[in-house]
Amino acid sequence: MHDTKRIRSLITEEVDSLIAFRRELHQHPEIGYQEHETARRIQRELAAIGVQHVGGLAGGTGTIAHIPGGKPGAKAIGLRADIDALPMHEHGERAWKSRVQGCAHACGHDGHTTIVLGAARVLQTLSKEHALPNPVTLLFQPAEEGGNGADRMVKEGCLDGRVLGPAIEQMYGLHGWPTFPLGVVASRTGPMLAAADAFEITVHGAGGHAAWPHLAKDPILTGCAIVEALQSIVSRDVAPLDAAVVTVAAMHAGEAFNVIPDMALLRGTTRSFRQPVQDMLHRRIRECAEHTARARGLRADVRFFANTPVTVNEPQAVQRFERVATAALGADRVRDFGDPVMGAEDFSFYGAAARSCFFVLGLDEPSRRCPPLHDPSFDFHDSAIATGVEAMVHLALAQA
Repeated sequence: MHDTKRIRSLITEEVDSLIAFRRELHQHPEIGYQEHETARRIQRELAAIGVQHVGGLAGGTGTIAHIPGGKPGAKAIGLRADIDALPMHEHGERAWKSRVQGCAHACGHDGHTTIVLGAARVLQTLSKEHALPNPVTLLFQPAEEGGNGADRMVKEGCLDGRVLGPAIEQMYGLHGWPTFPLGVVASRTGPMLAAADAFEITVHGAGGHAAWPHLAKDPILTGCAIVEALQSIVSRDVAPLDAAVVTVAAMHAGEAFNVIPDMALLRGTTRSFRQPVQDMLHRRIRECAEHTARARGLRADVRFFANTPVTVNEPQAVQRFERVATAALGADRVRDFGDPVMGAEDFSFYGAAARSCFFVLGLDEPSRRCPPLHDPSFDFHDSAIATGVEAMVHLALAQA
């Protein structure tokens, strides 16, 4: 372990600047694969501290940075941040509220990015004092929210040494977590987050005047029937000891109060922990949608989008995380995550390419209850930044 007091002193020197950076990102959110200004801000910060980096990755907005260290031929420790925001409005009156209409950092990626950038600052300073014990590679990844930006980073060679630095042997990523106390970190071995797919159902009907519904084929009514039919899948097609979710999260149809539209669009997601269950969900969603529409004389087209696999933590990587975090933060601040949850994370793609551990960082405190992730009032807790940076720095420095 490096000198904990020295690391904390460096973090203290940086924390005000990091908070300001986080709030700046929060005011200027960008959705997946459109994070051009976010990438420029990250790269300016890396250039300012003299960290080698390569941008333009994974569709143009991904960045990889590297700080040398370790013995010749040593493999790197990887630290990952996701940089994208969500296409939703933000509520609240904070001074750093989003300035972009219909876009918000409601999942805390502004905090994740700030933490990994903070780790880069501390590690770069330490590298000037003594050679780091491990090479460290930092990934600032686009499009976590449904775009599988991690998959593109892996395929473009960010983990195998083709882009910058040696191959990554171990990967670590974190997520702010509203249900854990502020300053606490937690993880678990094995499955931690579910696989996720997005689906889209287009219901084709025949439009008409709202006063004469018998002369139209109403896609809204049929869309509602499809939503109701989908709710039977988990209760009747999934084995009771399996876990699955089918959620319709958006429905768009019509423009006027007196016009029956000719089309309705439904969007949703499926979640599970086993591929056979995920495959069954696909089949039953398609059957329910198509047959429900056909029974009413309409047609439904169903599309599924890129799959995000289950996030599975490798046992040795989790053991290393727990050992390092306990030594750095204290045993009282390191928890077991508990049961897996149905949230999904494209960090899973890194887990397929390197020994990986995904962990959470507590954001909740009694005097400031933290809204749930993806809530329009969510805001990453600035007081958690220092803990996140400390955990990441020690993971980068500890014996591999």
